[in-house]
Amino acid sequence: MAVSPQSPQSAPPCEPRVPPQAASPRPASAGPESNPDRPHLTELRLSAFATHRGAGFPLGPLTLFAGPSGCGKTSALRAYEALARLGGGGEVREVFPDPVACVPDRARPDAQRRRGFRIGCTADGPEGPVRLDVAVQAEPELRIVGERLTSGGLILLETALRDPARRSVQAAWHTAGSSPVTRAPLPDDRLGTALLPLRVAGKTDGQRQVLAAAEQMVVALRSVFACDPAPGRMRAAVPIGDGRLLRDCANLADVLWRTRSECGRRHGQLVAALRTGCAGTVADVLAEPLGDGLLRAVLDRGDGPRTGFERLGDGELHYAALALVLLTGPGVLEVDPPGEVPAAMQTLTVLADGLDRGLDVRQRAELLRLAARMCERGHIRLVGAVSDASWADEVEGVTVVHLVP
Repeated sequence: MAVSPQSPQSAPPCEPRVPPQAASPRPASAGPESNPDRPHLTELRLSAFATHRGAGFPLGPLTLFAGPSGCGKTSALRAYEALARLGGGGEVREVFPDPVACVPDRARPDAQRRRGFRIGCTADGPEGPVRLDVAVQAEPELRIVGERLTSGGLILLETALRDPARRSVQAAWHTAGSSPVTRAPLPDDRLGTALLPLRVAGKTDGQRQVLAAAEQMVVALRSVFACDPAPGRMRAAVPIGDGRLLRDCANLADVLWRTRSECGRRHGQLVAALRTGCAGTVADVLAEPLGDGLLRAVLDRGDGPRTGFERLGDGELHYAALALVLLTGPGVLEVDPPGEVPAAMQTLTVLADGLDRGLDVRQRAELLRLAARMCERGHIRLVGAVSDASWADEVEGVTVVHLVP
């Protein structure tokens, strides 16, 4: 399914603020995305972020942002990852090391010399669609100055910066008890939604609704793995470690050392995928010890000598890394899933910028088919960026968001 972003709004993003928007309506027809047990994001909103203004992007189980260089594909994935890190309790300075780069192009400061940006998302799950909108001030000081959590048109949490001299925002959350709301200060360097489970007692129906919505949003955001394979680093031998795949996939040999013995079925699927994505015969893929605690990844050709990954091309290594990511899970990838939530209730989202980088026609088609099969099962979702998505039309279940500069 191909879609286009919403038309940009004309309102300037000079003053960081959260627009008063109601929650997204639930689809009228029941389907696999209606009332899901696994919380997941269904929309990414970039009200004012980098090159984007007033943009809203739908997110399916398998979503591709497509367009030429400079159209904002990387910015969209960067905003998604930022929300995920904030949802996991990340401090705003760690999440936005270069906040000025997130301010919309040509945005002018207001009378108080402030500039900022606004991002948001919608998470669907047992509580229905829950919206989160966040306003971040980039200058003169980096801080979260506004936040709104809504469900069914009801504001569950709202924060605002009342006194710029204080390192806090005034928060009000839904109570529906003897007092309709509870007011208290929250720090301005972390997402209030992620802090609510520590601040809300859950004694009234209203408080329990707030907790349920906040927890759904946090669970939907936290299990994210941003993957950017670096073929040049994947060719080197690596020390034996904990077997958790890093963002650049440089320790792929260490992960193969672990996963080949832990799950024979998934490893067999990986070997089958590499038969299509790598040149020549592939009988197996494994990690070979070199001594001194080092490992190298190799392809077993089935005829004696093995081929080390240092001999593979960039496209083959990029393909192998992404296939491994799609066939594993949070226990293998370097992510921080919510440990208090059963794995059966979680969905891992893979962010892959440059998904088609260096891949030939055969490799990218097979990788997309593999992604579609894995996403259909519901435990994994993929958001990727590609320069052209015309080749994705033949694969069912792909949401394509076309961007223009």
